[in-house]
Amino acid sequence: MTTGTIGTLAAEAGSDDPYTALRAIAKLHKELDRAEAVAVRRARNANASWQLIALALGVSRQAVHKKYGRK
Repeated sequence: MTTGTIGTLAAEAGSDDPYTALRAIAKLHKELDRAEAVAVRRARNANASWQLIALALGVSRQAVHKKYGRK
C-alpha cells in the first residue's frame, strides 16, 4: 500500500461512472483497513495505550482493543 494508491483510489471514487466509483470505494476500504492496522501495530510497538489509540481513531478503548488486541 502506498500513498499514491490511496490517492488514486480516492480520485476514482469521485468518478461520474457509479460502477467505477463503487469499485474504487471497495478497494479504498481495504487499503485503509490495512493502513489502520499497521498504524495501530506501530503505536502499540511504541508503547501507546489502547486509550490513546482509541482517542486517535475516535472510538472506544474497548472497540479498538476488541478489533486489534491479541486473542
